[in-house]
Amino acid sequence: MYVFAAGLLVAQTAPDPAAVARKALDLLLAEKYSELFQMFAPDLQKAIPEDALGRIGATQVKHLGAPQKIGDPAVRKAGTNTVVTIPVAFAAQNVNFLFAVNADGQLYIMNLQPGEVTWQRPAYSRPDSFSERAVTTGDGEWKLPGTLTVPVGNRPFAAIVLVHDSGPADRDDTVGGTKIFKDLAEGLASRGVVVLRYEKRARQYSARMAGMYGNTVSEETVDDAVASAALLRAQKEVDPKRVFVLGHGLGGYVAPRIAEDDGKLAGLVILGGHVRPLEDLVVDRAENRGAAPKDLDYAKSMAKRVKALEPADADSPPILGMPVSYLLDLKGYDPAAQAKKLTIPMLILQGERDFQSTMKDFALWKAALGARKDVTFRSYPALNHFFVAGEGKSTDIEYRKPGHVAPEVIDDIAKWIR
Repeated sequence: MYVFAAGLLVAQTAPDPAAVARKALDLLLAEKYSELFQMFAPDLQKAIPEDALGRIGATQVKHLGAPQKIGDPAVRKAGTNTVVTIPVAFAAQNVNFLFAVNADGQLYIMNLQPGEVTWQRPAYSRPDSFSERAVTTGDGEWKLPGTLTVPVGNRPFAAIVLVHDSGPADRDDTVGGTKIFKDLAEGLASRGVVVLRYEKRARQYSARMAGMYGNTVSEETVDDAVASAALLRAQKEVDPKRVFVLGHGLGGYVAPRIAEDDGKLAGLVILGGHVRPLEDLVVDRAENRGAAPKDLDYAKSMAKRVKALEPADADSPPILGMPVSYLLDLKGYDPAAQAKKLTIPMLILQGERDFQSTMKDFALWKAALGARKDVTFRSYPALNHFFVAGEGKSTDIEYRKPGHVAPEVIDDIAKWIR
């Protein structure tokens, strides 16, 4: 890059993306949000206004405490841009901070991803009863790496695809001290079910996804789940007529859409799937977390904006971190009503301590589907959103503790599939 100075052409050194990312991380950890905001590219400033940035820091970063170790950055090119990931070890968990830096040294993506978790095999996993192999689901520009967990024994087996909650999740659905998809894969395979889990598109292609306008939940979740069900049917160990989908959180919310698009599923398993619109959940979660009055008012005002969206607003800046196209696509979507139109069996499970998808949502599933004999409902008093047991009110802090999906959940899913 060159600039004119005093009539001379002077070379200007391009910004070092790793240094830009480290500066951004330091400002975030130091709660210097105004300075951090000035590093954002214009589109990111629209997506995350300065006041919202402070709320994100307070709710997602501050509670982690002081960092114990900041690792070396991992740098990769994404076209003319650069993605920098910096691992940070905190007392209770490891977190990867991802920053995408453009050619001008501005941030156009900033998010937190699960860091390395020390996972110990739960007692219900019997590693001598299954094997694992790497697979690729989907094709073309969005193909995703995955893991197929296959029981030992007489085939063909029933099989299930695991579909993530919101956010840039890995194939194990790592959050804090948990890896619930790894638990489910090994637990169910130990009980005779083939399991497919894969990296979420929002994680594998985070920079490209962030730069795409017009994204909907189909690109985020539905399309890859449908492709994964097709991949399972093509495996020699799988009975193609007995392929199921398990959706967790957002995955459960869109599971009826996945079933409709696929058209061949043997059934759905919904874990902590919400029924209410996303904007209502934002308000509900702010209340459940005991948010400060100004933060609760902000959540309510944003929810009101979402409800007022019209197709003409499609090019508006993101709201609550989501593209307007994404929100418009889900406007009027009622998963329970959609599920009612399906003719396949369903198993709907709910942790009673879940503060993200609550017993309110479970009641809505029951109200819509409770009269059907092919729909089974079960709730667990001690379990949270990740179906890990605990006591008292569940909070974000609880997620940092190591834990496993409760054995009764593994058993209930396996028995229902069989």
